[in-house]
Amino acid sequence: MTKPIPKEQGLDHSLDFLREGYQFVPNRRTSFQSNIFETRLLGERAICLGGEEGAALFYDADRFVRQDAAPKRLLKTLFGETGVQTLDGPAHTHRKRMFMSLMFPENVDRLTRLVGREWEKELDQADGETVLYETAQRVLMRAVCEWAGVPFAESEVDKRTDEMRLLFESGTALGPKHILGRKARASAEAWISSMVEEVRTKRLLPNEKTALYEFAWHRDESGELLPADVVAVEVINILRPTVAVSIYVLFTVLALHQFDEARTKLANGTVDATAFVQEVRRFYPFFPVTAARVKHDFEWEGYRFEAGTLVLLDLYGTNHDPAHWDEPGQFNPERFVDWTESPFTFIPQGGRDVDFGHRCAGEHVTIAIMKETVDVFLNRYRYDVPPQDFSYSLVDLPSLPKSRLVLTDIERRA
Repeated sequence: MTKPIPKEQGLDHSLDFLREGYQFVPNRRTSFQSNIFETRLLGERAICLGGEEGAALFYDADRFVRQDAAPKRLLKTLFGETGVQTLDGPAHTHRKRMFMSLMFPENVDRLTRLVGREWEKELDQADGETVLYETAQRVLMRAVCEWAGVPFAESEVDKRTDEMRLLFESGTALGPKHILGRKARASAEAWISSMVEEVRTKRLLPNEKTALYEFAWHRDESGELLPADVVAVEVINILRPTVAVSIYVLFTVLALHQFDEARTKLANGTVDATAFVQEVRRFYPFFPVTAARVKHDFEWEGYRFEAGTLVLLDLYGTNHDPAHWDEPGQFNPERFVDWTESPFTFIPQGGRDVDFGHRCAGEHVTIAIMKETVDVFLNRYRYDVPPQDFSYSLVDLPSLPKSRLVLTDIERRA
């Protein structure tokens, strides 16, 4: 016998989602006392899931698909309309392998070294105030473009970095900012598409084992080269998420400043850099939810799911779920010392398996960049943090400290 899914009353709750941001799903999970409930978003019925069991269900590839799940406004800004995030089944697995072919340890180490080099260039010439969020984006854009085999002139740094920023900042925006995001998407795809054609005509010869080379020559399941515009979307799916790590960089340095006890334990080796950055990823907001659609009718725990229904998974709320985390509102890196990883309770960049599932292909890259950030700002440079507004709103998407973290008097340690 099926059970009714707890249902939020009202015609549509899209504006509530915009007003509540990261807390939209957690608030209702609390009020319903349930890890499953039904609402309406953009005029459509949606089922929201949270917690370990909800995440495990959501990543069951036999029951859910990603096709047509993300709103069009996200495809036209954040993801691109033909990217790996829109694929399912064998097509997704085949395309995901293309990404994972770049994620071997030596190649991730190479990107980390490039990030460290770019930090040194930026910080050695810092004069007066430095806004960390903006600086981090330039650092990551220069590093990832070199790593990915994407050439660009120094005069283009600000323009191309700003395009990547707009892709991840404008997805849920309304009005002019969303329009800017769509323009940035069109410009960036045209930029990379032209390079793909140059690679295929041998006028541009990027190093093998770079994204531009590998993706330009990648063949789909039927043995055909991907269209140049699809390759462009996927190369941007390397550049854009790497630049978006600037959000985590910002919160990493903020945590070093605000949590003295954790910084001391990091410095004396009580906790290592991996535990510290994992707690940053758990504690601070990154992305609120991810979406899928029901593949076919089924029942789960007595609840009925109908084919085609939109389903959202609560990422932020699951990372703060008191059923899985002791004192989730406390910043405590020690929770990740000797932690037995679960792919369904710790899901800042998605859940399940990194290699084959819909968990972010660049998760290892994210962690490596954040650990490099810890080393740079804990061991290699000293700096002052003047009084400023560190507060961040869980309504804003993405959520960022108001000041974007201003640093002064930056100098190398002896």
